Amino acid sequence: MSTLHSVRGRAAALAALITVTAVCAGDAVARSFPFGPHTRSVNDLGNQFVPFHAHLWDLLHGRADGGLLLNWQSGYGTSFLPDLGTYLTSPYSVLVALFPRDQIDLAVYVVTLLKMATAAAAMTWLLLSLRAGEGEGGRWWMAGVLGASYALCGWSVVEASYNPMWMDGLVAFPMLCLVGEWARTARRPVLGPLVVAVAWIANFYTAYMATIGAALVLVVRLALEEPDLRQRMRALLRATWTVLLGIAPATPVLIPVFQGSKHAYPGWTREFAPAGWADVFARTLPATYSFFTPALFLGGGALLLACTLAFNGAVPRRERWLWTGLAAATLVSLQWAPTHLVWHVFATPNGSPYRQTFVFAGILVIAAWTGLSYDWPGRRALLGGGAVVAALALTASTSELVTGWTFPLFGAGTAAVLAGLVLARRTPPRYAALAALLLSGALVGQAAATTAYADRQRLGRLDDYPAWGAGHSERAAAVAKADGWPEYRTDVGRDQITGNDPILLGGQGGGYYSSHTPDVFVHTMAALGAGWTSNGRSVQSLDNPVTDAIFSVGARVRTGQGQHPEVTRAATPPLLTVRPAGPEPRYDWNPFRNQEKLLGAQVYGSPVNGSCPVGTEVFLWAPNYTGKARLGDAPWVSLRGGQPKRRAALSSLGTVNSPGQKVGYSKDPHRTTLRCLDRAELTAAVAKLKATGAVSIEVTDSGVRAELPPGTKGTAVLAAPRIAGWSCDGKPAGSYLGLVSVELDGTSTTVDCSFRPPGLKTGAAIGAAGLLTLVVIALLPRIRRRARATAGTASNSRPSAGALTVRQLVHTDDAGTRKQP
Repeated sequence: MSTLHSVRGRAAALAALITVTAVCAGDAVARSFPFGPHTRSVNDLGNQFVPFHAHLWDLLHGRADGGLLLNWQSGYGTSFLPDLGTYLTSPYSVLVALFPRDQIDLAVYVVTLLKMATAAAAMTWLLLSLRAGEGEGGRWWMAGVLGASYALCGWSVVEASYNPMWMDGLVAFPMLCLVGEWARTARRPVLGPLVVAVAWIANFYTAYMATIGAALVLVVRLALEEPDLRQRMRALLRATWTVLLGIAPATPVLIPVFQGSKHAYPGWTREFAPAGWADVFARTLPATYSFFTPALFLGGGALLLACTLAFNGAVPRRERWLWTGLAAATLVSLQWAPTHLVWHVFATPNGSPYRQTFVFAGILVIAAWTGLSYDWPGRRALLGGGAVVAALALTASTSELVTGWTFPLFGAGTAAVLAGLVLARRTPPRYAALAALLLSGALVGQAAATTAYADRQRLGRLDDYPAWGAGHSERAAAVAKADGWPEYRTDVGRDQITGNDPILLGGQGGGYYSSHTPDVFVHTMAALGAGWTSNGRSVQSLDNPVTDAIFSVGARVRTGQGQHPEVTRAATPPLLTVRPAGPEPRYDWNPFRNQEKLLGAQVYGSPVNGSCPVGTEVFLWAPNYTGKARLGDAPWVSLRGGQPKRRAALSSLGTVNSPGQKVGYSKDPHRTTLRCLDRAELTAAVAKLKATGAVSIEVTDSGVRAELPPGTKGTAVLAAPRIAGWSCDGKPAGSYLGLVSVELDGTSTTVDCSFRPPGLKTGAAIGAAGLLTLVVIALLPRIRRRARATAGTASNSRPSAGALTVRQLVHTDDAGTRKQP
């Protein structure tokens, strides 16, 4: 057994080494971070994953505002557990704490590499567990090459590389296939559920897909290894029990995540449209890129070996056709709408519609190893498999996705693979070494080229964000210096670097971008004039003195282009204020009126003859306008609208310095609304709220406790969105124009509000039951052994009642002869 594990360990280490080498080489060729000046933080990597990992760093080092339940830094206070379960519960995520805070981009890159290396090692271990064949002797290294092929598939290096949470699914698939093997052979009843739990906690979305894939692999394995139908059904029941028992401990995270999705702003949806087959086959080749086609690249060796399986006479016919059939059926399932929905939890995702492609890559690799584990492919298998690969390439040649590098890389890689396979059949060890060099070299070359090509294409097609630099450090330092939480909030500013600047740079601002951006928060901020991107899920900080007063933003960082950050300060009410008793007002279409309703005072005036009085500040609301506007000769202010994808924020155009100053536009703005802010009126309104608001306030990781003046009546309003999960004084919190509220009758001077994410209590109960069941299962063998030992000891030390009766009836004479009495 030790020799077996040693060989598997060497193969797994080789797979990890090949994977890391190929990815780093590709990034170096593209001069991508950390090997060059080009950022790798595109799309959600820079906009979500890096900032959320920065927040995790702060949590682990005790520097975050908020805790596991409540994030006080984003969106003026939002639920954190759904974000934690979506982006940060991978076991690898905590490793970011080992890096300096200003090296968070490098930390995320290293974590991504480790996930890919682990996936390669796990797949290699699985291959040698499914069927060792001669692999434990002369072909163990090829298992490592195939394991690396899986980890370097197009889905991994092109798509998941900037969605690091998906990489957990890449690890989960081979691990869950191992769990299926344990269930088939009735082994490891505790470890199996624990592996399932870790996979589902790490990233439930791709774990769901990996579980489907592992179930398909198990069905084939049962058909091949278990001839008795009853044994197959028992194994399936064991596997089902293992999965359900494994999911149970994950429910304290899973249920709040599902509830967070339920309460999130819907974003955008699209109907699934299958890609053309020429484009699909083109994605099996190196150096191709497309957002709405499956990234099927697997490396020439794995693809060719998988295609030779059907023609490999050394493999039993039943095994050949079952694995080939599973691969073909999985490929078709990517393109058929009903199965597409099954793969994606019955909802077409926002973005790439082929997120399950890694499962197909894994099945192809298993098929490739199945044939190889019996014998190296002979002439017939190579000719048949080569013909299939040639047909794929010929069909792909008609696709516009093919680039000038695709076929040269494909041809060179295929030639190296064929030469390596031919040499591998030879006996002298020197041929095996050369074959290993050719096969692994072909994979590294094609994967590195595909990685480099994808790095460059993403920069040209997707939004990108800079790695942490001097600008980040300056703004973070300015925020830290101005921070006065919880006396007041500090907003990092409207000139954002990412959609999640508050958790990346510090403070307690209104900016927030997540898959769980609450619907109530989006609608509240939209009613107040905020802008957004990503179809409403990325809400921007609203740089407005009225909303700053409403949300107690006492310090705001502003950074003009090429300028150093400057902090502006303003007097604000406390986080909890009081509104007079009476019917709650309602929002309408006008954000200026909505701000006044929430503030409780009239502070805006309307322009007369198109201009505002001298001394007032002019604000423009044009949510669908993309262009520039300015007041008189003041600097131009850019607006970027166009709903539903983008929404331009209500913006200040400056203060009127002379009579008759009017607003000019760079192009026809269509519909706009102008208002004139009277700063004196705003100052008076703030003073009134401050005088009647909380006299002291304590903020915790899961709530707020405030003291009010004696006899206070009316409606207490907490400057935080009324998302699901808030309760005050033991009852569900109220909502006042979208903010947390509680009615006051004058008898109490304390308001105690706490937050618990919806679903946490239920999830904790299910999780505890699941863990208790696992403990019982783990202890049961020991309990049985102890019971048997106790029973045996008692039997040996104490005669039975029947034996005593016989001894009493029988006596022995002096000669030793037995007599009856």
